[in-house]
Amino acid sequence: MLPIEQDKRLIAFVSNSAWSVYNFRIDVIRHLIGKGFKILVVAPIDENSTLLQDEGCIYADINFNNRHENPLQDVTLYSQLKSIYKKFHPDFIFHYVIKPNIYGSFAAANLHIPSVSVITGLGYPFAKKNWLYYVVKSLYKKALRRVTEVWFLNNEDARSFTVNHIIPIKKVKVLPGEGVNTDHFSPAFETAVKKNGRFVFLMSSRLLKSKGISIYADAARILKRKNIDATFELLGFFEKHHPDSLTIEEIRNWELEGLIHFNGFANDVRPYLKNADCFVFPSFYNEGVPRGLMEAASMELPIVTAYNRGSKEVVLNNSTGYLCNPNDPFDLADKLEKVMHLPEEERKRMGKNGRALVVKKFNIEKVIQQYDSILKII
Repeated sequence: MLPIEQDKRLIAFVSNSAWSVYNFRIDVIRHLIGKGFKILVVAPIDENSTLLQDEGCIYADINFNNRHENPLQDVTLYSQLKSIYKKFHPDFIFHYVIKPNIYGSFAAANLHIPSVSVITGLGYPFAKKNWLYYVVKSLYKKALRRVTEVWFLNNEDARSFTVNHIIPIKKVKVLPGEGVNTDHFSPAFETAVKKNGRFVFLMSSRLLKSKGISIYADAARILKRKNIDATFELLGFFEKHHPDSLTIEEIRNWELEGLIHFNGFANDVRPYLKNADCFVFPSFYNEGVPRGLMEAASMELPIVTAYNRGSKEVVLNNSTGYLCNPNDPFDLADKLEKVMHLPEEERKRMGKNGRALVVKKFNIEKVIQQYDSILKII
């Protein structure tokens, strides 16, 4: 573990995985290190932990249990985080996802450390107004009372928190998603893999039911029964203990039926994006702003996505792609067939429109400005 230099301000990033910190926030971290800040990452150890340390981050491991559906079962997370905060004395803390947002905010407030909670999407607990929703709502309301600000990735999530009296509107800030590096995700990217001539649809996602993966498979079935010749590619990773997770057996059955081709998890999705003709994301999950949509649009792919919070912010219907009805494989199949039958020049126009939108609205530099602004208080 790297020693902390006492003359540098320490900023903590706290999340449920090192993977999400590295993949979604590494540009912010590099920027802050370049400005002279020290960075502490608090997350369970995974294969990305070393990558973060190689970037110059201090790393603190936590025992984060994704098996529990009920956040009340994770009270030990509060003790872990409080102990880490006492040990490292961060000057400011950014919390991400529900459990760090709740227990991390409690711990930071107890130690009088300023913090921001980043609501990256309402997620599974807000899908239904059942007992879990009311438990999470109550915990959020208590935990967020003493945070400096609460950041959201779309207006609908922010509205949900204010209308339901979880936080006052004066604490709200809405970001343009978590941003995307449009230089990294560029249509100029070159790959050695060559297309085979067939039309390629690509979906990249966490392998959760509410991401609409079964809708994607059903749409593929509808099109294949019409003798439409296309490849339906799928990238993603399993969250084994997530209550909404797909199983490997479900994926294998779709493959055996000839509906999709599963490529597993990819550290770099750009070769797959480069070789695709259309990106597909029929999610009905409570999204923030899906990173996959921003990456695909940045690489000039036309997109078909569900008319769903977060997703519809990235896709302009008939301009950068098409919006389909949520949970409707027939409408999704119609939109996919529509993309296939467009002239190549029209698909290219959609792709260029999508990149122009991402550069204007979701460029990582816009997000970095928000981090710079809030850190002026320390």
